[in-house]
Amino acid sequence: MTLKIDLNCDMGESFGVWKLGNDEAILPFVSSANIACGFHGGDPATMRKTVAAALKQGVALGAHPGLPDLQGFGRRNMAITDQEAYDMMVVQIGALAGVAASQGARLRHVKAHGQLYNMAVKDEGLARALAQATYDVDRELVFFVLAGSAMVPIAQSIGLRVAQEVFGDRTYSPDGTLTPRNKPGAMIEDVQVSIKHVLQMVQTGTLTANDGSVVKVQADTLCIHGDQPGAVTFAKAIREALLAAGVEVGA
Repeated sequence: MTLKIDLNCDMGESFGVWKLGNDEAILPFVSSANIACGFHGGDPATMRKTVAAALKQGVALGAHPGLPDLQGFGRRNMAITDQEAYDMMVVQIGALAGVAASQGARLRHVKAHGQLYNMAVKDEGLARALAQATYDVDRELVFFVLAGSAMVPIAQSIGLRVAQEVFGDRTYSPDGTLTPRNKPGAMIEDVQVSIKHVLQMVQTGTLTANDGSVVKVQADTLCIHGDQPGAVTFAKAIREALLAAGVEVGA
């Protein structure tokens, strides 16, 4: 059986005169685009342009809703209720779905951004709110969740299709969660190290945590962060390495 994986990237996170990442350069190398919806990044014009660019490259569209924190780029903890999380998910998914519809397209998936994603990994009520909001907007959407986390059975119990996500440019703690960004070594900055990490996850269903222990993992979709330095180089090299190893890349 041929191995296959989706290669996703967070993008559309510029807003106003502030520019982040190089979306058009990275789109040829990925199969899914997680597009910011205006809360942690992005704005209406950026959403429209990013959707158009993704469609031009045949890349699947996904909503990337986050916390309402432009200054902190959605990467700071916020005290929110489950209802508030549900409401902000509905609004953001709905907004991007409208942008997609205006261009004759539909969303394929949803992936929470940054700290909203991380908080939901450890908070079952919050995870259920995010999943329920996604289901209520469009039950056909695929819900991207951290591989092996409690979010997987929660989303499945609601009726969502789930894609378990792994990260090609991040290191992991022994419990299978991502190393916090404020800790040394959280980001993988060497392309060759990243490729080795990715191939291990995809081919063996395991990863090596930051303490050297081996953790089982299911890799359905692989994330590359579009805002990191060298993101285009990472995406191109990882895609080429996957194809060379006989792994099909597709949404």
